[in-house]
Amino acid sequence: MTSDQERLISIVRSFPKRKLVIVGDAIADRFLFGSISRVSREAPVFILRHEQTETVPGGAANCAVNLASLGAEVSLVSVVGNDEAGRELRDKLAKAGVDTNCLLTSDKIQTTTKVRILAGQTHSSRQQVIRIDYEGQPLSDGELHELLLQKLKGCCTEADAVIVSDYNYGVVGDREIEFLRTFARPVLVDSRFRLANITGFTAATPNEDELEHLVEQPIESKEQLESAATALKRKLQHKALLVTRGANGMMLLEDDTAPFHIAAVGAQQPVDVTGAGDTVIATFALALASNASFEDSTRLANYAGGLVVMKRGTAAVTAHEVEHSIINSEL
Repeated sequence: MTSDQERLISIVRSFPKRKLVIVGDAIADRFLFGSISRVSREAPVFILRHEQTETVPGGAANCAVNLASLGAEVSLVSVVGNDEAGRELRDKLAKAGVDTNCLLTSDKIQTTTKVRILAGQTHSSRQQVIRIDYEGQPLSDGELHELLLQKLKGCCTEADAVIVSDYNYGVVGDREIEFLRTFARPVLVDSRFRLANITGFTAATPNEDELEHLVEQPIESKEQLESAATALKRKLQHKALLVTRGANGMMLLEDDTAPFHIAAVGAQQPVDVTGAGDTVIATFALALASNASFEDSTRLANYAGGLVVMKRGTAAVTAHEVEHSIINSEL
C-alpha cells in the first residue's frame, strides 16, 4: 500500500469521531416498481403491474444518511409535513442513525415527495419512465423559521462542520445563512438554484451544468472550465470550489493554487446518478471536518461518488466501501 493510500484510509477511519449538522430541504424519494403486463385498451400506453413501492430519504435527508453511513454523528435541521411521507421519512432517518431531534414536523407544509416510476418486462431490469413531484409552497412561515433557527443554533454547538443542502424549498433562509457566517468551522454549500446568493463560506460543490448556468457561458474546454470556475469562486468568495463533472471526474479550485483535476473512479457508465451530489458533499465535508486538505477531501469525495452511481436509486456509501475502493485503486 502506498503512503497516499495509507493517508486517505487514515482519514476515513477518523470519520466516526466527527459530528456534522445538515440544514436544508428534506425530500421523500419514492420509487414505484412495476412490470409491463400489456397495452391498455383505453389509450396507447402500457399497463404496469405494481410490484413494490419504496421510500428513501432524499435531498438534505439523503446527505444526512450518507454521513451516518460513513460513520459520522449527524443531525438534520429541517421540516417535514405531518403526512404519510413525512412520517416515513422520519422513520427511515432514525433507522439510518440520523439524529432527528432537530427535524420539525408541521401541519403547515406538505412533505416534498418525488415519485419515480420504474418499469420493465418481467425478466428485465427496471428503468425510470416518469417522475411525479408533489411540492407545496416554499416554506415562508415566520414561526417555523424561528424554530428552525433555534434548532440550528443548538445543534451547531459541538459540530465539526455544517452542510447547507438547499433545494429551493425554503428551509434555508437569510437568517440561517447569517447565523452560519458566525460559525468558525467548515461550512459547505450545495444549492441547486441559489448558490450565487450564498457567499463567503468554506466551499461549494456545483456540477458542471450548474457552473455553466451561473457564469452564463458554455464550457467546451479545460481552459473554459477553469476560467468559469475561477470567476464563480471569486464571486462566491469561498475558500474553495469543487466542480463535479460526472464521467469526467472533478476539478478543485483553491486560493493561490493551480486547479486540481481528478479523473472519475470506477465505471464510465453509471447505473444511477440520483443523489450522487449529496454523497459527494457529505464525503467532502466529513473529510474537511477530519482535518484533511482540500485535495485529499476531493480524492475521497471522488471515491464515494464513483461508488454511489453504481447503485440504483437514492443510495449511500459506507466507510468500508470507500476504504476498499482506495485499496484497489492505483495512486
